[in-house]
Amino acid sequence: MHLLVNIDHVATLRNARDEGVPDPVEAAQICEQYGAKGIVFHLREDRRHIRDDDVKRLKKVVQGKLVFEMAATDQMMDICIDTQPHIATLVPESREELTTEGGLKMKKLTERFGTHVIPRLKTYDIKSSLFVDPVEEDIRLCAEVGAEAIELHTGMYANAEDDRKQDELMRLKEAAVLARDLGLIVNAGHGLNFFNITPLLKAIPHLEDISIGHALISDAVFNGLGNTVQRMAKIIESHNTHTNGT
Repeated sequence: MHLLVNIDHVATLRNARDEGVPDPVEAAQICEQYGAKGIVFHLREDRRHIRDDDVKRLKKVVQGKLVFEMAATDQMMDICIDTQPHIATLVPESREELTTEGGLKMKKLTERFGTHVIPRLKTYDIKSSLFVDPVEEDIRLCAEVGAEAIELHTGMYANAEDDRKQDELMRLKEAAVLARDLGLIVNAGHGLNFFNITPLLKAIPHLEDISIGHALISDAVFNGLGNTVQRMAKIIESHNTHTNGT
């Protein structure tokens, strides 16, 4: 299991003044230096944080896994193919939302994803991951359309009241088991932080990549980006060590 850091909100801060700092590409290098195994970015249609030039520069400097989050529009497909990331994570997107609000509704997307989007990514050797809620039908459709991976939307767990958190963890666990049985790689992300990460790691099997962004960038304001990333990376590595029995 690996920590991937989403650096979108470093770009959000930069864009507030549009004077070039802080640089999300420099942030990506620091994240990798202090234990992240890869970098995630979401190039939105409105370019509210990451911009096209950031994508080109990230491709040049990121040493680990590079994950391109995007809506499956023709424009984004073209940019993704030009970039050649390790993984394209397909997410729902609307201009009105502050952040991604839920998983893909796969029933509406099966034909387009199965006949156009995922086959095109495969042609260029780009793995596809679909961002979905822990819903059986959606996960089965992810396998049906030929995706290599899913990213489980952990937002419902992260935002649940204490008396509901165990129920949400059980939903995520069952989804992870089903996805693995269907041959899918299981990743997870959204709303994770230092307070809720450990119960998730203990409860959910088969996780490969954990994507965390906003919580780490927020903590880094007070504690420094390197320190923050290193702290989270150690939590995940400690779980790996315990799970492996070493």
